[in-house]
Amino acid sequence: MTQPEDRCRLVLIVPDSDDAAGQAHQLEDALAGGDVASVIIPQYGLDDQAFQKRAELMVPIVQAAGAAALIAGDSRVAGRVKADGLHMNGPLAELDEAIEKFVPKMIVGTGGAADRHLALEIGERRPDYIFFGKLDGDIKPEAHPKNLALAEWWASMVEIPCIVMGGSDSSSALAVAETGAEFVALRLAVFSSEKTAKAVVAEVNAILDEKAPRFEA
Repeated sequence: MTQPEDRCRLVLIVPDSDDAAGQAHQLEDALAGGDVASVIIPQYGLDDQAFQKRAELMVPIVQAAGAAALIAGDSRVAGRVKADGLHMNGPLAELDEAIEKFVPKMIVGTGGAADRHLALEIGERRPDYIFFGKLDGDIKPEAHPKNLALAEWWASMVEIPCIVMGGSDSSSALAVAETGAEFVALRLAVFSSEKTAKAVVAEVNAILDEKAPRFEA
C-alpha cells in the first residue's frame, strides 16, 4: 500500500447506521480502494456499551488496512478497543487532559476550531492535528468556504497538520487539497454514493495523485 506523504491524504468518517455488519462491510470495501490515512469513528446516538461494541467491530478493520483508527470523544472506549487515537471536540480543558494523559501513546486531535482565535488557542496545546468543520458537516456537495479559508490560513503558517471536512461530493477533496491542508475528511461522499465505497476512494486518490499540490520536503 502506497503512502503518498507528499500530498493531501484521505481521512474517512464512519457514517451513522443501524446496520453494524453492513457498515463494517462498507468500511472494508472503502479501505480496499487505496490510500486512507485514518478513519474517525463517531459515537452518534449510541450509548457507551453499544458504541464500544461498534468500535470493537470497526477498529480491527481499519488497522488491518494500515490506517489509524480514531475514536471520537470517548477516551475509555478508545482505550478498551485499542484504538490508535482520540478525536476531541469539547472544551479546551478536556483537550488539555487528553493530551496530558494519552500523548504520545495515542494520537490526540481536535475539532471545534470555529475561528482563527480559537484555532490558535488549540494550536498552543500542540495536538497531533486540528480539524476544521464538523464530523457531520458534509451537508452540501462542496466543502464549507469558511473551513477552506481557515485551512489555507493555517497551513501557510502552522506546522500542526490540519484535516478539513469535505463536502458530500467526492470532487470537494481537490478544493481541500488546494488549500495546502494535509488531510481531507469524507463521509457521505464515500458511504452514500451511488458508486461503491471502494470506487470512490480509488477515484479520490487518483484525483489527488494527479492534481493535488505537493508539499515541500
